[in-house]
Amino acid sequence: MNTDCDFMRAALAEARKGLGRTAPNPPVGAVIVKDGQIVGRGFHPKAGEPHAEIFALRAAAEQARGATCYVTLEPCSHWGKTPPCAEALISAGVSRVVAGMPDPNPLVAGRGLEILEEAGIEIVVGVEEQACRELTRWYTHWMQTKRPYVIVKTAQTIDGCIATPSGDSKWITGEAARQQVHALRDQVDAILVGASTVLADDPQLNCRLAGGRDPLRVILDRDYEVPAAAKVLGPDCLILTAAEPASRPEILASGTTVERLELDAAGRFDWQAVLELLGARGLHALLIEGGSRVLGSLFEAGLVNRWQAYVAPKLLGCGKPLVSMAAPELMSMAQRFKLVNLARVGQDALLEMEPED
Repeated sequence: MNTDCDFMRAALAEARKGLGRTAPNPPVGAVIVKDGQIVGRGFHPKAGEPHAEIFALRAAAEQARGATCYVTLEPCSHWGKTPPCAEALISAGVSRVVAGMPDPNPLVAGRGLEILEEAGIEIVVGVEEQACRELTRWYTHWMQTKRPYVIVKTAQTIDGCIATPSGDSKWITGEAARQQVHALRDQVDAILVGASTVLADDPQLNCRLAGGRDPLRVILDRDYEVPAAAKVLGPDCLILTAAEPASRPEILASGTTVERLELDAAGRFDWQAVLELLGARGLHALLIEGGSRVLGSLFEAGLVNRWQAYVAPKLLGCGKPLVSMAAPELMSMAQRFKLVNLARVGQDALLEMEPED
């Protein structure tokens, strides 16, 4: 392991340790290399804490002088909650910086690299760039749109049902698929369902992996009907409703945040407004798990960025449909997605899709 690509992959491994914990900052990893050996590693753990480069420089100590810093994202050049990393690299005497990609943040936008170059540091940009862009795609989307990256997760039978006619859905998919979903919950900033899902299943919407972290739970509850005893309620829960939040003091007493949103002309939530509200909270990634009416309105709004569909080899013949939405008259009018990944997960299949351009 002694090429730029090898060392950048080591920096990527560091960055992944911070996934889901850094918003509104991006996940970033860095390694310091001296004489072909990694002498310092670091990643950004959460907003307000030092950035990846600082942790790596601290670990390298005096060995950073004359060394190369590999970092997945261009070093910052501005003062925020922490000092600029570009200045720290200069002060440490680093002689070369290899960045995976430029920072899409207009406060940085190449300025960090310019500062380093002006200080006489050799700059290389674009090593393992595709992997670095994939790592930061949620952050980049949020930076460009001020909305979270929307991931839809569905679990369905082979004939497209999400439950039996009576509403039973435990369990459509196997343990391996459910473990993957909990790993995704550990990484995203928030998870969203409709009130119907809470009323039917009383889910916790948490991450059940050892050492995992629970995302913010968001409930779309137009009529403000979620039971006061629902397991999902608490300080890490946000209810969006068309009703007056103070009309149910027992909900507020649980520590749950309740915000009022206006409905559109059809009496539904405006997804653009929902996502802008969540984006204003600094949320980069939103996982949406249903139910069918929530999914239908979201697909109709055309605001899905990625769809992770788990398909179980089970046949119901009749059951609750995956989505509830207006159907087109012609097949040529169907929404189209491109398959970006197909994998076997235990006895189930995972289709990862993105909207066609």
